[in-house]
Amino acid sequence: MADAREARETREASVTEESAAGTTAAKPEPAARTGLGQGPGRLLVLLYGVFTVAAASRSIYQLIAQYQEAPLAYILSAVSAVVYAFITVSLVRGGEGARKAAMVCCAAELVGVLTVGTWTLADPSAFPDQTVWSDYGMGYLFIPIFLPVTGLLWLRKARRGAPDAAPRA
Repeated sequence: MADAREARETREASVTEESAAGTTAAKPEPAARTGLGQGPGRLLVLLYGVFTVAAASRSIYQLIAQYQEAPLAYILSAVSAVVYAFITVSLVRGGEGARKAAMVCCAAELVGVLTVGTWTLADPSAFPDQTVWSDYGMGYLFIPIFLPVTGLLWLRKARRGAPDAAPRA
């Protein structure tokens, strides 16, 4: 028992000495990451989180209980839920890699909203039931069309505000 206590005290002393000498390999601080979910980004995190839950719960129910009625619409709603979830996680996680991934997903989301929105207006019979992106998100107060645009603008601004965003010579 005395040996275990001595070993622990020795470890604690060496950690204290290394910290004082600045020799510890510290993990990057979360604050060092780009704050994608900070400031106005918090509203994006909130909206994407709400849309993740809404689209996922709706599509899961529809895929289980009503799949035969409108499989394409329900699959597209599930896809939108996955996209929303990925963007939410990327915004919360922060950092340059997450920012780039969120940019790609927001662009894909915008293409999806524009494609499905146009498709539902051009050929309503293709979608016997609504998706999140139907009619450009009319059933959701058009938030699905504004969300990726706002997300792309925020992510672009976050890139310019990043410390490593300075042009390299």
